Amino acid sequence: MAERLIRSVGAGGAPPADAPAAGRRQGRLSRSWPIDAVEAGFRLLARLRRAPALHPSGLTCTAALEVVDDGGARWGVPWLDMPGRYAATVRLSRAAGLPARLPDGLGLAVRVEEAAGPGRPLDLLLTSSGRGRVGRRLPRARANALGGPYSSLLGYRIDGGHRLLAAFPRPALRGPVRGDLPSVREALAAEPIVFDLCAETADRTWRPFAVLTVGTPLPVPQEQSLDFDVYVHSAPGFRPGSALAATRRAAYRGSRAGRREGRAG
Repeated sequence: MAERLIRSVGAGGAPPADAPAAGRRQGRLSRSWPIDAVEAGFRLLARLRRAPALHPSGLTCTAALEVVDDGGARWGVPWLDMPGRYAATVRLSRAAGLPARLPDGLGLAVRVEEAAGPGRPLDLLLTSSGRGRVGRRLPRARANALGGPYSSLLGYRIDGGHRLLAAFPRPALRGPVRGDLPSVREALAAEPIVFDLCAETADRTWRPFAVLTVGTPLPVPQEQSLDFDVYVHSAPGFRPGSALAATRRAAYRGSRAGRREGRAG
């Protein structure tokens, strides 16, 4: 019995059904402790910051998202196959909360109201990234908020395909916009910031599906900003893929719990 238990757990499998209860518990713990550690770490960080564990400093803004018809084949996704305009809320943020003078990973979080149906919003989370087939999957610190694309980094399941999402900022009339929040606020006071939202195709080119227009900043304190979650707020036929799903869910759970505890404290 002991030898069977050791061989099974050591090979990454589940303990046999007739293994002692303690052995089965140990097998479960050995598989789940990294996920538990991620959740605990994000919970602690969010509690200390009283803000999201990552992207703690942000600017919440009004926005509108317009689904466009690019003349291509149907997406097989209800909200993408019916061009229209949706109310949205956007949070522009800095990943590590570094001093304003330093480049930082920049975040673009989007909540699209009613996209998944009445009373059912859709969340998109994108991060400043590199370009090219490899760079688009890697986060990249940036000083200019409009200096390059924002990527979902991990793919979405869209009509049976596996597609990365990206937001490409249109140039501002005033030129580059520094990625620190006061500079972004100043830029928005002069004109909206506009992004073209795209999804990868099978040959790894980009196909546009919407235009996002970011407008007026809202007086939302950091501790009251929205909790974005791409798993809780997804849409039929448009869901994040399974890569690192358990880890990401644990991070979201920990961050939400830590924020609640920070507010209560």
